[in-house]
Amino acid sequence: QVQLVESGGGLAQPGGSLRLSCAASGFTFSGYAMSWARQAPGKGLEWVSGIYSDGSDTYYADSVKGRFTISRDNAKNTLYLQMNSLKPEDTALYYCARGSKGEYNYWGQGTQVTVSS
Repeated sequence: QVQLVESGGGLAQPGGSLRLSCAASGFTFSGYAMSWARQAPGKGLEWVSGIYSDGSDTYYADSVKGRFTISRDNAKNTLYLQMNSLKPEDTALYYCARGSKGEYNYWGQGTQVTVSS
């Protein structure tokens, strides 16, 4: 069955960096666009970034553009999110999802990112 397992979250200071990973299994990873989304406490789900199946194009929410970088390694069935210049408002549970923005059909369990001094 489809499995998406996120890792790499944790506590970071403002201005710091974290790299999230998402290990995918149970489907042909290279055949699907993938996304990262997040949910902050008390708020709705926010799409963060997306990437084409072959990695040829990437998309970002305005809130993270210029600070976050999405990438993928289809040989390793792994999706990444490099997060730099972190802000307290980036604190959220980060999810890896199969599909493009608004068209997700599978989710991981999420990894917590907390940005605080």
